[in-house]
Amino acid sequence: MSTALKANAELALGFASSSRPSYSKPNSSHAQLSTLPSGTLPNNFSGLSMASSSGISQSKCLCSLSKNDSGESSGQNGGFTYKDVGVDIDAGSELVRRIAKMAPGIGGFGGFFPLGDHFLVAGTDGVGTKLKLAFDTGIYETIGIDLVSMSVNDIVTSGAKPLFFIDYYGTSRLDVDLAEKVIKGIVDGCQQSDCPLLGGETTEMSGFYAEGEFDLCGTAFGIVHKESVIDGKNIVAGDVLIGLPSSGVHSNGFSLVRRVLAHSGLSLKDQLPGKSVTLGEALMAPTVIYVKQVLDIISKGGVKGVAHITGGGFTDNIPRVFPKGLGAIIYNDSWEVPAIFKWIQEAGRVEDAEMRRTFNMGIGMVLVVSKGASHRILEDGNGAYCIGEVVTGEGVSYRRNV
Repeated sequence: MSTALKANAELALGFASSSRPSYSKPNSSHAQLSTLPSGTLPNNFSGLSMASSSGISQSKCLCSLSKNDSGESSGQNGGFTYKDVGVDIDAGSELVRRIAKMAPGIGGFGGFFPLGDHFLVAGTDGVGTKLKLAFDTGIYETIGIDLVSMSVNDIVTSGAKPLFFIDYYGTSRLDVDLAEKVIKGIVDGCQQSDCPLLGGETTEMSGFYAEGEFDLCGTAFGIVHKESVIDGKNIVAGDVLIGLPSSGVHSNGFSLVRRVLAHSGLSLKDQLPGKSVTLGEALMAPTVIYVKQVLDIISKGGVKGVAHITGGGFTDNIPRVFPKGLGAIIYNDSWEVPAIFKWIQEAGRVEDAEMRRTFNMGIGMVLVVSKGASHRILEDGNGAYCIGEVVTGEGVSYRRNV
């Protein structure tokens, strides 16, 4: 989002009610908040987000608005950090802690609303400053896929099947041809997710956005049976971490990417070193939509937890699905890190720990599964990797697989 409240933001605020066209309505509002009694969600759903008596069901993991005033790098090796370029993950975590006091139960990848013997699951997101690269490259056809993927990939972590998607498109002056390209990408993403684009909001706010620019936001709604929720409560030490490959940077970390690019001496039209694609093409590769693959794997049993690797990387996202007292070991070199990440790290002199907390490093989704299920998943030929294991303790550490 252009407000920089991005990195890893999921916000479930009930059902939107407006129809698609809404031009010249800069103050239009289309959120209706839902209310349900507190305590409806079982206590063992510690990793999930549930609507409370306040009427707000939220799943948040926000970045911050802060920025290093000097603009200088604070990395130990003189390289860039996410905080240097204006994204403070720790500040975002502090905001979530404060919000939790007002709206208990937040912190999962999606917000839950009880509906009979099912839960409706909702997640909201944008595509962050990847939009800036879309403006610079003129690649608009796939940014809508990114928008859909960020929300449907969040809600599928609970085992929810997407039902429908709604979007927001805001601009100062509506370019119909450009908007059509973007919304076509949204429709493509919805088709990949087996859910329709149900509606949304298009608004012109003269003077608010820069000329030729726009902002996007979208919400995915899904459903899962209460007895089928993937909640992480049964995860134990010795369980296996299965990684599903990403297409590249996906839709987070672009504030850091853009700073590295600006200082690299290269342009988006230059070739990615060692590859046959340009930097612009590599960076604009659409986010993988994992819905069908993850639901298929879940249907065969043995999946205990699922983490969508966005802002916060492995470091912050994998522990979100663990019970207290458990951590993870990631096996270094257990998958091929895409060339785009190697270029970012080298060109920006970004430290390993910063890379692992900012980017997906080539793994966009992590499944926590039993050992038995891991053998089946790896033998299915779906491109999955065994990337680590669950251990006693907390946090994420890295070592070679021996």
